[in-house]
Amino acid sequence: MDNFYLVLIYLIIGAALRRVPAMPESSGIAFNMYVLYVALPALILQNVPRLTFSTELLIPALTPWLLLIAVALLVLTLSRFFNWSRQVTGALLIILPLGNTSFLGFPMTEALFGSEAMPYAVVYDQAGSFIALVTYVTIIAALYSPLAAKPTVTGILIKIISFPSFIALIIGLVLRTSGYSSFTQSLIDNLSATLVPVVMIAVGFGLTIKFSKSELSPLISALLIKLLFMPLLAALIWYSLGQTGLAVSISIFMAAMPSMISAGAIAIMVGLAPRLVSGIIGLGILLSLITLPLAFNLLS
Repeated sequence: MDNFYLVLIYLIIGAALRRVPAMPESSGIAFNMYVLYVALPALILQNVPRLTFSTELLIPALTPWLLLIAVALLVLTLSRFFNWSRQVTGALLIILPLGNTSFLGFPMTEALFGSEAMPYAVVYDQAGSFIALVTYVTIIAALYSPLAAKPTVTGILIKIISFPSFIALIIGLVLRTSGYSSFTQSLIDNLSATLVPVVMIAVGFGLTIKFSKSELSPLISALLIKLLFMPLLAALIWYSLGQTGLAVSISIFMAAMPSMISAGAIAIMVGLAPRLVSGIIGLGILLSLITLPLAFNLLS
């Protein structure tokens, strides 16, 4: 639970900073620029060497990708039904499929399910959320960003290969076997540790409970999809296939996590409905204080 309290404190700090007269209104953009170009690549460089794959862990490895496909199709369907803007659609495609599976998922899993459940949580995060962050999210950000001209195939490819997180992934894979020097590893660890505090302060800085009528349908839809639909769908998939056990329980529990902070930072940075994204992340974390313990009670 300590990580929940830390997130709340960061949100409060961000909200308080917004009321400081000397604080520029563009401070949130500066926070997210730092995350996008420094903290997030450092996090990727830190985690690439830890990537492991095993045929014994297929359930938590497959679950995030099955949910990603289902949620992306659902968002595109709802976008047509509610006539959401391109920016809103792109934002939801980025922040809904991916959950906060490391910063909140890991400690919550260990605290509630015990250390024997951690390998499943790690596989869910590394084989699913982490890889999707540097591939799927990069592509969606390039396709939907309003900060660039109409996308072309060449332009999208250039954006992908020049995206900081993608560059970090390539560097991490190249250096995976040789590893980093002790100084480099220390630098990476320290920079990656700043990601969550800085992002959540930025979210708190931009967080509002006042939304326009046009933002209500994507806000409500996003919270219902993230906190209710995704864990229910994960349960339906595996229980209908006759699968049970700890791997299934952890996969469902991880699917119930609120939106990934890093994905939200990317959506905000590329100009995809920043206020809506901040609201979904902030409110999702607050609501998960109720929904995650409830999910655990239903699974135990």
